[in-house]
Amino acid sequence: MRMTLHTDYALRMLIYLATRPDAACTVNDVAEAYHLPRNHLLKVAQTLRDLGFVETTRGRAGGIRLAKPPAAIGLGVLVRATEEEFSLAECMQAQGRPCAISPACNLKGLLHEALAAFLAVLDKYTLADLVENRAILGAFLGIGTTVNLEGGAQPW
Repeated sequence: MRMTLHTDYALRMLIYLATRPDAACTVNDVAEAYHLPRNHLLKVAQTLRDLGFVETTRGRAGGIRLAKPPAAIGLGVLVRATEEEFSLAECMQAQGRPCAISPACNLKGLLHEALAAFLAVLDKYTLADLVENRAILGAFLGIGTTVNLEGGAQPW
């Protein structure tokens, strides 16, 4: 299974926001940090807002921030909410072409089991698990920290 760019960007945006828990940021901040298209990220931010993962504030002091603590944002929940299609093969799609061996094929059941396992792994983790190394992530994203040679984070 390959996640859509929308889900990929949603995960990246949430990681960015979780590295700045005390400050709102802009979609431009996220776009610049990851070198991603701003227009795509605007749509992602809207989706995340509609799903209740982020809060948005308009105006000069506005921006986006997490609406929940990172530990309350399950990765499985997020992926299920942002992915439109979980069909791993055409025969699993509602609008897919019928397969000649469908009545005797075991592939469909195996793929359903594989998808369930994939989602079960994601269900074990939260956004907090992705940002345990917040200081290092912040350094790579240009967010107020730098990493010294001993691996510790230092404020800029």
